[in-house]
Amino acid sequence: MNRNLILVVDDDSSLRRVMKMQLEEAGYEVAMAGDGAQAREAIEQKRPKLVITDLRMPVSDGMDLLGYVREERLETTVIMMTAFATVETAVQAMKDGAYDYVTKPIDYEALTLAVHRAMERQNLLDEVRTLRSALDQKYGFENIVGRSKPLLRVLEMASRVAQHDSTVLIGGETGTGKELLARAVHHNSRRRSKPFITINCGAIPKELLESELFGYTRGAFSGAYAPKPGKIEAADGGTLCLDAGGGLPLDMQVKLLRLLQNGELDKIGAAETRVVDVRVIAATHRDLKAMVEDEAFREDLYYRLAVVPLVLPPLRERRDDIPDLAQHLFRGLKERHGLAGLRMSPAVVSALMHYRWPGNIRELENVLERMVVLSSREELTAADLPPEIGPPPAATRADEFMRELPDEGISLENIERELLVRALDKFGWNQTKAARYLDISRRTLIYRMEKHGLAREGDAA
Repeated sequence: MNRNLILVVDDDSSLRRVMKMQLEEAGYEVAMAGDGAQAREAIEQKRPKLVITDLRMPVSDGMDLLGYVREERLETTVIMMTAFATVETAVQAMKDGAYDYVTKPIDYEALTLAVHRAMERQNLLDEVRTLRSALDQKYGFENIVGRSKPLLRVLEMASRVAQHDSTVLIGGETGTGKELLARAVHHNSRRRSKPFITINCGAIPKELLESELFGYTRGAFSGAYAPKPGKIEAADGGTLCLDAGGGLPLDMQVKLLRLLQNGELDKIGAAETRVVDVRVIAATHRDLKAMVEDEAFREDLYYRLAVVPLVLPPLRERRDDIPDLAQHLFRGLKERHGLAGLRMSPAVVSALMHYRWPGNIRELENVLERMVVLSSREELTAADLPPEIGPPPAATRADEFMRELPDEGISLENIERELLVRALDKFGWNQTKAARYLDISRRTLIYRMEKHGLAREGDAA
């Protein structure tokens, strides 16, 4: 779109020329067309920011042109020109999407003012579109880095639930990107133009959490000299993200349950409840089911939150995503620190893939930033890796197996079973430690144990 171009459409050539002269004096670039058909061609070729069109024209009139702009969803503002006798039609045109109208004979001072207002409006719309495009790039599901099957399953479910107002419970280890997923759900919902409010329930002292979440009225307690809206009220019409939602005290769980059941907000000190329209997304690294069994979390609230549970896989279970994810984070860090020429060697990527990442994506980003700011070379190498990661091993134990392969062949099933038994024996059949030793998830270990019928003597079959 030409940011300063106006298209004038009128079958009166002398009027077009005068308008062109007046608008150019006001600082605008002007193109002309004699009817609606010519105007369509000009719009397709030149993409004007504003169209000023006569209402009545012999071939294709202004209403036809307005319909074309609307049907094609063009990012163009339309002003109608009309005689006094057809003002009612011009008003109808505004109902159909025109921004304004001016009457003939043209008052050029009034026309210039209308054009200025229309251009300001169009500039604001352009800014909104630019911002929305930037948000789409940041929070679109397709822009969440990673194409591993575990992640794609979660993203598919999230994209479906985003279209509805169902409450979502996002689980996953610390640093897996739970808040990012919550933002993506909000951004792809009908609430995207409304607030997205996050509150970290674990970072606020319990005695302050209630007032931060629910707000209070004037005089609700000592020091409450003025009313204060809470996070829930601020999120009205939008989405409230309860980060570390497992840290909610039991008394506040009751109030939150009421909000989820009836949409009622119990502000501290208020005599009456207020109805709000808020979608709740809870994010937690805790096992809420276990907390329910321990009576540390209300069972009724758990089921209200877990209408649609989404569990983000840890980074160690999506190793194939690490190269793309590392490069994505690396590009952002280079831009942030002004190091556009810095490169990352394949050896670094290989080492990153072999590390278990207990802190997940957050740890990966921190490690990369440390390497970026401390490196004095043009390329990050294995020497820049922190000690806990280190360079990738030159050879693995699999290489030893490969060197000793018998000529008569071997059974892969038997080898897998033997490795499982040895690893389990090594750690007293502690599944977590054995899984870590074998560099697989505990879930995968249990699956393979069941496949091979493995159980320690005395364990239930």
